Amino acid sequence: MFTERMQVLISREQRRRLEAEAKRRHSSVGALIREAIDTRGAGATPEERSRAVAEIKSMRGGRFISPEELERVIDEERERLPGRVRRRR
Repeated sequence: MFTERMQVLISREQRRRLEAEAKRRHSSVGALIREAIDTRGAGATPEERSRAVAEIKSMRGGRFISPEELERVIDEERERLPGRVRRRR
């Protein structure tokens, strides 16, 4: 449950982009902003990020996927989502 309210001033262009993205995601602007706050630094500390980078660097084995193959897999997943548009190239 949300209990805090905040007012933030943004430009018309920022508002237009936020509203367009929220519409594309079938979401609200508020939900989009909360998601951005959670994913853009308010979540992990610098120490946690450094630890995660070190863990990734130490990984061995696994399967390498080329950028082209990764894009193909992502496009296939996007096509499975209802109301989602395939990325244009």
